[in-house]
Amino acid sequence: MISFLAAAFCLTLATPAFAVSGKGNVGTVLTKIGVKYIKNKPEQTIGKPMIVEFWATWCPPCRASIPHLNEVYKKYKDKGLVVVGITSEDDNLVEKFMKQVPMEYSVAQDKGDDWGKQFGIKGIPHALLVDKTGKIVWEGHPMELEDKDIEKLL
Repeated sequence: MISFLAAAFCLTLATPAFAVSGKGNVGTVLTKIGVKYIKNKPEQTIGKPMIVEFWATWCPPCRASIPHLNEVYKKYKDKGLVVVGITSEDDNLVEKFMKQVPMEYSVAQDKGDDWGKQFGIKGIPHALLVDKTGKIVWEGHPMELEDKDIEKLL
């Protein structure tokens, strides 16, 4: 019952109308990303265009976004795009999940959900598109992120 309620809650919050944060982060500059990397720690994030996505293993829309983000990463990684999926879940749970659902991009843990709180994230999945200067230029549901938005940054 709890899993069903969690999934229903996630589905409700993750629709595009609810996926936008309450803070309106476009125009905000990211500080250094202080998270624990579980997989593929990027060599560098400063000066790189990035997608930072907030997600969880128990969230069906988050799971549905993973193949899309894998494709985006494969398509643009050689042009310098960094993709980081951030979750507040336990790293052992996330590692087990990634054995079932491959994630080609960087995966990180923010145990206290400090980043989600800092950006006022109200629902997941929620992505931030960040330019080379660290400024957030787009935010919303990762499935709504278009190639033209990414290509502007590269």
